Amino acid sequence: MKTWKRTSAITAAALVAAASLAACGDAPEEGAEKKNDYLPCILSDAGGFNDKSFNQLSYEGVKEAAAKLGSEYKEFESKNENDYAGALEGFVSAGCDTIVTVGFALAAATKESAKANPDIEYILIDDAADGGDDGKTFDGKADEANIKPILYDTAQAAFLAGYAAADYTKTKVVGTYGGQPFPTVTIFMDGFKQGVDYYNKEKGTKVKLVGWEGNDKGVFTGGFDANEKATNTAKQILDQNADVILPVGGPIYQGALTAIKDSGKDVALVGVDADFFETDPNTQAIVFTSILKNMKTSTYEAILAAGEDKLDMAPYVGTLENDGVGLAPFHNFESKISDTLVSELDTVKAGIIDGSIPVTSYLNQ
Repeated sequence: MKTWKRTSAITAAALVAAASLAACGDAPEEGAEKKNDYLPCILSDAGGFNDKSFNQLSYEGVKEAAAKLGSEYKEFESKNENDYAGALEGFVSAGCDTIVTVGFALAAATKESAKANPDIEYILIDDAADGGDDGKTFDGKADEANIKPILYDTAQAAFLAGYAAADYTKTKVVGTYGGQPFPTVTIFMDGFKQGVDYYNKEKGTKVKLVGWEGNDKGVFTGGFDANEKATNTAKQILDQNADVILPVGGPIYQGALTAIKDSGKDVALVGVDADFFETDPNTQAIVFTSILKNMKTSTYEAILAAGEDKLDMAPYVGTLENDGVGLAPFHNFESKISDTLVSELDTVKAGIIDGSIPVTSYLNQ
């Protein structure tokens, strides 16, 4: 049981954040200790805990782990980047034993807080906490010893999605666009491109990918909001005759929903992070598949280990082999895909796992 004592210079911003921290806790699971004083805390990025994506999945992992441990938990939902530092100071003041920060946007604030509070464990989702705040380098070790990075080699799962999209497209054009060119965004686009290229090589086809050339050359909305720019960016992709579209960047996929509806065309959507068919019923008629990051389980397991004083601070990297990433079912498209696609994807997946089909990303270069 952790019984650390801490002191912190609380700024005015931190006092505001501390006052607004939500203390939560479900009833402990049967057999769990009734009053475990271990306290996990979670801070979202500006997308919030209802983003139907990585914030929500990580939050659910913390919530379920706290219930399993028989402890309460605290949460703070950021409105913008100005909330990060104050919320983290609020967590320190509240006595949090483990602080989960969700998203690469929180890397700088997390590292600063971790350096100032070496007796607190930090779990940083989707950033290596290594080599600066752009996340573009990864040497297997966080800058601060008390940060555990949880990362996902989503290029592997996106490769499968790209292969599937190339097999499905009727126009022989598929497209993608992102929020901003961060590595945790472009890793999807890189994998998707590699999957399309591999399909073309194996099948002797010429399916075209629009919206991404690699090396940060592609189409981006400039942010992660479901706004007019997100819709117009999706329209830009559809105007190039794409009939499969992959938006990468949390809520920006909602712009694609609008663009697809306005186009009146038969366009398939590829989701990211979570299975959109399950998390957003509005997508069910058009979601082809989703590129999954098993964030809920990996966050759950990390908090459970931390609550039992067993957290290994080495970075976790989700892959196809350890089920940290994957491809969602085709749901309503099962009757529309080719008879051989599923078996082909199984073969490709096995090749990625055994290394005979290489997939490159910033995590394995």
